[in-house]
Amino acid sequence: MLRPLSLALGGLLLFLLPFLLLGSHSYLTIHDNLDTEIGSPYLLNKFRVVFDYRPTTVIPSIMNGLPRNALRSGLNPTVWLFGIFPPWAAYVVNQALVRLLGLLGMWALLRARWLPESRQRGLAAGLALAWATLRIYSIYGLTVLGQPALLLAVLRLREGRGRWWDWLLVAVFPVWTFFVFVGPFIGAALGGLALYDFWHGRRAAALRVALATGLLMAMYVVVEWPLFNSLLVAQQFVSHRTEHDLLRQMSLGLGAGLRQALSFLAIGQYHSSQFFRGAVALAVLAALAWAPGGWRVAARKLAPWLLGILGVSVFCGFVLQGVALVQHQLPLLHAFNLTRLGFLLPLACFGVLALSLRLLPPGRQTVAAGLVGLQLLIGLAMNTEWTNNLRELAGHAKKGQPNYAQYVAKPLFTSVKQYLAQRTGLPPSGYRVGCLGFAPAVAQLNDFYTLDSNQNNYPLTYKRQFRPLIAGELAKDADLRAYFDAWGNRCFFYSHELGRNFLVPATPIRTVQDWALDAAAFQRLGGRFILSAARLANPARSGLRPVGDFVNSDAYWHIYVYEVAESAK
Repeated sequence: MLRPLSLALGGLLLFLLPFLLLGSHSYLTIHDNLDTEIGSPYLLNKFRVVFDYRPTTVIPSIMNGLPRNALRSGLNPTVWLFGIFPPWAAYVVNQALVRLLGLLGMWALLRARWLPESRQRGLAAGLALAWATLRIYSIYGLTVLGQPALLLAVLRLREGRGRWWDWLLVAVFPVWTFFVFVGPFIGAALGGLALYDFWHGRRAAALRVALATGLLMAMYVVVEWPLFNSLLVAQQFVSHRTEHDLLRQMSLGLGAGLRQALSFLAIGQYHSSQFFRGAVALAVLAALAWAPGGWRVAARKLAPWLLGILGVSVFCGFVLQGVALVQHQLPLLHAFNLTRLGFLLPLACFGVLALSLRLLPPGRQTVAAGLVGLQLLIGLAMNTEWTNNLRELAGHAKKGQPNYAQYVAKPLFTSVKQYLAQRTGLPPSGYRVGCLGFAPAVAQLNDFYTLDSNQNNYPLTYKRQFRPLIAGELAKDADLRAYFDAWGNRCFFYSHELGRNFLVPATPIRTVQDWALDAAAFQRLGGRFILSAARLANPARSGLRPVGDFVNSDAYWHIYVYEVAESAK
């Protein structure tokens, strides 16, 4: 008979099987992933600047030379994988490793702390599998799924039972996670735990937790040195984030805050793992109904967890409203999004689920197993990468959601590159392009040099240089104007007619009737060609002339190529 952990590992393999069967025709999450994050490790390796932190080092194919230190650390294993494999394979290998380590970490935590009894091994294996198959941004490494292993290591150290590998785990956690997502919040939580122990006279435990916290933060400084150096020592450039204006980006008031808080409480935030908390709520009700000793015993044990989850949800729902009021007095707040405290909620919810199952008597193990199964099904159903790949395998791909090969469209963009090489006699590094109707990351993955990009951090000076190019379109649309001026991470070529649609398909053909590009400003910034997924009805109005259009049956896009006209020069 197979052991529960072996079954869980087999389940994870089945979960990953669609990616292996579909290959590069797998669906990968597009928003803030394929349209943004995958390009970064690819380009760091392409230009061989993974560990080059000199202030003068740039990525020449992004924004006329994006500072290398605006991108992720070279110590991150995801970056190494993109140096070994092509982008699609690197992404899948990264995902497999992250989910495998997440499963093993959750299994270890459950068996050591939350579900330690022999009869609970099956429940622990099922929960570990449910944890490992959640909808996550695996490109962020172990930021979410690695938290159980870190928690277990800290708890062992706190109790004086830690071994060298527990210290090692604390030290390596920052290597494959992102400080801006979880670092400050985990550090604050562990610091609070140390103070709690000190207050209650457990000074040795407090010291060990404090040392673990110090080690964790020290390693974050080492791993994320470009970030800390820029923030605290020698600012390399003024970030565009200093002009973030939350008052123009968000709805204010009690109702808006409560809706946000309820969203964090019920399903979480999509970057940190979004899943409906229905199984967690049912497990709490089951524990209150059937726990030995009555509902009061269960309530006392679960109340701290539930109050903590509620408190974090309310905090995340309202904190940005408070930040908006003081953002100009405390500019450091622009560096961190305080709602990312919500990255700790998935583990807290699984903790409540596990402890609720532990409170159930042996005679209710069928109920416990059903709740674990329900959580697994909820997580799988809300994991859009997995469900879309099942649809791909069934031959019913979701409309408007291209797979990796269709989205990156290598053959299509190779044709464009070859044509432009014949036309100009130049390689892609010899001219700059802009993208309309699709994310610039697509062009970057195809080795074009783009003036536009989606970046969490880039020089404010470049944002101000770029704005005149799209000022005519921003003037038509207050929403796009606020989107760029008050936020600006997507430094894109916008069209009022397309709005925020960066997935314009080949069919039906989309035509933009009037596009107000400042072609002269575009050329002054180095631009020569516009690659557009939409046809321009009047390119001369934009100071452009058509030079070709390209289609490929395997591509999601129909690319129209326009060049700056002589009259615009």
